[in-house]
Amino acid sequence: MPEPLRRDVRLLGAMLGDSLVEYGGPGLLDDVERLRHAVISARRGEAGGDDVAALVDGWSLERAGQVARAFTVYFHLTNLAEEHHRIRTLRERDTGGTVAGSAAAAVEEIRAAGDGRLEAVVEGLEFRPVFTAHPTEARRRAVVTAIQRISDLLARLNGDPGASEREETERSLREEIDLLWRTALRRVSQMDPLDEVRTAMAAFDETIFRVVPHVYRSLDRALEGGADAGTLGARPPKARPYLRFGSWIGGDRDGNPYVTAQVTRDAVMIQADHVLRALEAACARIGRELTVHESTTPASGELLNALAAARTAHPRLLGETAKRSPGEPHRQFLLHAAARISATRERDADLAYASPEELLADLRAVQDSLAAAGAPRQAYGRVQQLIWQVETFGFHLAELEIRQHSELHEKALEEVRSGGARSEMTEEILETLRVVAWIQRRFGVRACHRYIVSFTRSAEDIANVHALAETLGDGAPVLDVIPLFETGEDLERAPSVLDGMLEIPAVRRRLEDTGRRLEVMLGYSDSAKQLGPTSATLRLYDTQEALAAWAARNDVRLTLFHGRGGSLGRGGGPANRAILAQAPGSVAGRFKVTEQGEVIFARYGHAEIAKRHVEQVTSAVLLASTDGVQDRAREAAARFRPLADKISEAARGAFRSLIETEDFAVWFARVSPLEEIAELRIGSRPARRKAARGLEDLRAIPWVFAWTQTRVNLPGWYGLGSGLAAVSDDGRDLAELREAYEAWPLFNTLLDNAEMSLAKSDRAIAERYLALGERPELSETVLTEYDRTRRLVLAVTGHDRLLENRRVLSRAVELRNPYVDALSHLQLRALKALRAGVRDDTERAHLEDLLLLSVNGVAAGLQNTG
Repeated sequence: MPEPLRRDVRLLGAMLGDSLVEYGGPGLLDDVERLRHAVISARRGEAGGDDVAALVDGWSLERAGQVARAFTVYFHLTNLAEEHHRIRTLRERDTGGTVAGSAAAAVEEIRAAGDGRLEAVVEGLEFRPVFTAHPTEARRRAVVTAIQRISDLLARLNGDPGASEREETERSLREEIDLLWRTALRRVSQMDPLDEVRTAMAAFDETIFRVVPHVYRSLDRALEGGADAGTLGARPPKARPYLRFGSWIGGDRDGNPYVTAQVTRDAVMIQADHVLRALEAACARIGRELTVHESTTPASGELLNALAAARTAHPRLLGETAKRSPGEPHRQFLLHAAARISATRERDADLAYASPEELLADLRAVQDSLAAAGAPRQAYGRVQQLIWQVETFGFHLAELEIRQHSELHEKALEEVRSGGARSEMTEEILETLRVVAWIQRRFGVRACHRYIVSFTRSAEDIANVHALAETLGDGAPVLDVIPLFETGEDLERAPSVLDGMLEIPAVRRRLEDTGRRLEVMLGYSDSAKQLGPTSATLRLYDTQEALAAWAARNDVRLTLFHGRGGSLGRGGGPANRAILAQAPGSVAGRFKVTEQGEVIFARYGHAEIAKRHVEQVTSAVLLASTDGVQDRAREAAARFRPLADKISEAARGAFRSLIETEDFAVWFARVSPLEEIAELRIGSRPARRKAARGLEDLRAIPWVFAWTQTRVNLPGWYGLGSGLAAVSDDGRDLAELREAYEAWPLFNTLLDNAEMSLAKSDRAIAERYLALGERPELSETVLTEYDRTRRLVLAVTGHDRLLENRRVLSRAVELRNPYVDALSHLQLRALKALRAGVRDDTERAHLEDLLLLSVNGVAAGLQNTG
């Protein structure tokens, strides 16, 4: 462990230990230490799992809960220390040269290729992260904010303070850690959708709004190439705003009855309030700072005319501003713009801006005036950054997207056309469409025009939504209805569905209006739950390839929207590697992806980490759109596809054989905390789409979350071992597999992601969970496949141990695993007792509390939920 990280972990751990002693006396800390030493000894082979279980079983439930809480808080503090070390590492790497994986590195590589494609690739660049309320953030907002305060204090402590400041900072740090220890770690009430909207707003307020212009500035610096660095910010930028944020939070109603038309309207208003406050603050700050005088920087005629018109319309407001800023017309105009942004938020029609375009026109008038007056640094510095923010966020912040299940539209249209009584759901769908139209009138079409149809089976599913909208007559919204292909069968027939969509008049009109742009969404979660991780990965690749060819044939500018989760079992993993592994032609400079649950704060919770993430994605999108990268991937895919097909067939067979075993769903519920996870209240959405208890209606998130808790991590690797064995004579002939691993980005990413998933699992702990199901044949099947997959993944990659080539991640996993083991043993105690049956209500309540506390802790330790 690097010394600075070790220092931070030890400091935070020692302060937590002091809080434990103050709270529960030395005995509590002693019990925590006994368990810590026991699990480390078990890892080293010096003790057995039964010894650890006996220790845990010997405690009262109250003590077991306190120990579980201690380990959970320790993980929160360790995660924070690792985040700080990551930021420290990013700063150390930023030495003035080109950083690997950055936008600058991609620009240099494309420029060096010498094919003249750089300008075209950058011109078409788009990155659209879409935040979703998928319930995978297990931490309460109170816990997140407490951790943020601790983070700020740790940063201050590491900033070389003076002696008195250090002493006060350490005192405050102890206070905050003690507060975190005493804070309830899980929610006692269910979140509602607007709680989820407000939670996501924290990432915007604290990070995203400020980071975006720095991302553009970084790309601009790279595009300038070898020009004098002193000209940066003193000329019109070459980088254009290519980020567009989206959101499903408050718009995704598929299987969530709590997301209503009113919630959607409220969500947009919350977003607008946050972005308008941010724009007002930024504009007012720049206005206060821009003290250029008319004697040194005279205003242009256009700006003076605009200022005069404003003075005529609002004499008192402009008079006060002119009195405070005499001879500073640029400053006066920006302060007036800030007042107008405030009026827009407060809906003062007399002063408000009608649209973000009107604000942009004012800002560009200031910029042009400054440039014409010979002040380019003032024109293209902070004013340019504000322009970028308005272009990126508008007055709506994120483009709100609606999602609903295809079956409901079909039923609603039948009711509308029959002319009879309409159900509550049909009225709700129609009201949602009216709200979309209202949002468009209030904030412009861009604010909300995408309507995603879950489980799209045919073009008729798309036509149904357009038909429902048309029943509103002149009140109908402008819609881009997006098919979401989720199952293996739906992915296969995606091109034929798009053929049918081209016959729908409303779709043809939108293609004409948008320059033949079309969006298609691919679901990673349900396909993986249906086919297994290996076959789903290959089926999705086939679909990407087929859709790219379809778009080329039909002269369509296609954007693929990737519905990836945070976990490896739901399409997660490093985003930049996933982009480079996509089918050639399927990126074309455009990348849209869901950012779900805990991923939002992991990637966007800190400015430097957020900037690095966006840069890595930008770099990968640029490179994946070049001919050289696509040609190499195309050649490798053609060469190794027959091999991959054989792997897929065997892997799918193994996966389906397991989940189709009689009463598999019952067994899964017994060996995991599946049903109890709903009590964590980590989201507003139910765990199942319907009341049925089978796997089909179980959402992918609890499926993955529950397997993660058992330390099996089955959705991330199961079946791959059988697939590799089928084409290698069970590992005796690995030559072609090793060549595929080296040459084909898709296959390389598939194996590396499986390796990561295996590294976060633990066979010994998993065996204890599986035994709870009292079906030894199923336990044996799972563990045999685990052993096979682990052995063959290592053999193909050439690694002696898991994550051998990923030193930082390997170190983090190895250090965490013993502490996760401690929480797993605590969870097993509760789970065993609950599965055996408990009659006493008080004891059951204590056991459930211990179980859920340990679930929260394991999620923090593994940094994965669903």
